[in-house]
Amino acid sequence: MSDTIICPNCQFEIEVTEVLSAQLRTQLQKEFEADIRKKEAAIADREKEVTVAKAELATAEQDIGRRVNEQLAKERQQLSEEALTKAREQVTLEIRDKDQQLSEANTKLKAAQDAELTLRKERRELEEQKETLELTLSRRLDEERSKIREGAKKEAAEERELKDAEKDKLISDLTRQIDDLKRKSEQGSQQTQGEVLELSLENLLRQQFPFDEIVPVPKGVFGGDVVHTVRDASGLVCGTILWESKRTKTWSDQWLPKLRDDQRAAKAQLAILVSIELPKDVTTFRHIDGVWVTSYACAISLASALRAGMVEVAAARRAVDGRHDKMEFLYSYLSGPEFRHRVEGIVESFATLKADLEAEKRAMQRIWAKREKQLGRAIDNTTGMYGDLQGIIGKSLLSIGDLDFPLLETEGGTVADTPQ
Repeated sequence: MSDTIICPNCQFEIEVTEVLSAQLRTQLQKEFEADIRKKEAAIADREKEVTVAKAELATAEQDIGRRVNEQLAKERQQLSEEALTKAREQVTLEIRDKDQQLSEANTKLKAAQDAELTLRKERRELEEQKETLELTLSRRLDEERSKIREGAKKEAAEERELKDAEKDKLISDLTRQIDDLKRKSEQGSQQTQGEVLELSLENLLRQQFPFDEIVPVPKGVFGGDVVHTVRDASGLVCGTILWESKRTKTWSDQWLPKLRDDQRAAKAQLAILVSIELPKDVTTFRHIDGVWVTSYACAISLASALRAGMVEVAAARRAVDGRHDKMEFLYSYLSGPEFRHRVEGIVESFATLKADLEAEKRAMQRIWAKREKQLGRAIDNTTGMYGDLQGIIGKSLLSIGDLDFPLLETEGGTVADTPQ
């Protein structure tokens, strides 16, 4: 039996005997086995290398894990420190804000406490002033009684002078113009009476207000009868009052618009119409359509009250120049019903006093108590008006000698000046 083998180069088939084939098989088997052993040794060596690599890999993994854990721990610590630092900064900022708020609250609290102390001090001073004012007013009551009595006598004398002057002027006019007066006796009589009333009013204003400027309006010139320029004690102009006098038997509503036109032309702050005959619903005086309407008996009392208001307003305007809030308050007070009620109370009190003094000639003892009460009302209203103005303006209000009195020593150690 023969086998063939093929040449790997030329592809030629070569016959091989069984012995040679067995030898070749044996040799190939040996070579194959040797090759297998080499491969197995290589595989064993490879397995050893793989085992070593696995061990090294495990060691490397452990080392990497350890390093990663250390790095993570470091990063965690760093993040924790950064978060703690930020938290500390935030808390510090909040604490500073709270401290600032607490400081501002303390400042506001201290300001409120100071304001409360100042208010309490002013309240005590006002109470002391009130007590001192009541004491001093009671002391001055007797003096005021004498002044009012003398004033009533003076008014009676002036009334007699008014009648005497009227008679003298009437006789003089009748002597010069006897023929004209016969034809126009009623018209001439009314004109003469009006001129006498105007002259009497002019003289009375000059006597009562010697520091003011009293200028009569010339005959034939429109613009009222007398222009009264009010001046304070220092000679400064405080305002203007336009006076109109009427001595007729009947009242006419047409006088009011005419006097308002004259007031605008004269640029006067106030207009006063003195009339013997008053409207039906007026007994003493009243503010009608922007014009003060008064009787002759109440004219000086009304003028005194209005003049005092004008002087106070002018003093307040000079004292609070540039401070519009106080001026608005003062203007609201002077133009409001409260001030008008004060003036009405004063004039009504003086009118009542005058009537009581006339009646006192007949029954002095009977009306003495009533007159004291009316006098107290007049003083209270005057003092109340002065106190209202002083409460609005404060220490900038010019002092009035009859209403300012020595005060007790204040808590600050100062003593109010004694009025001159």
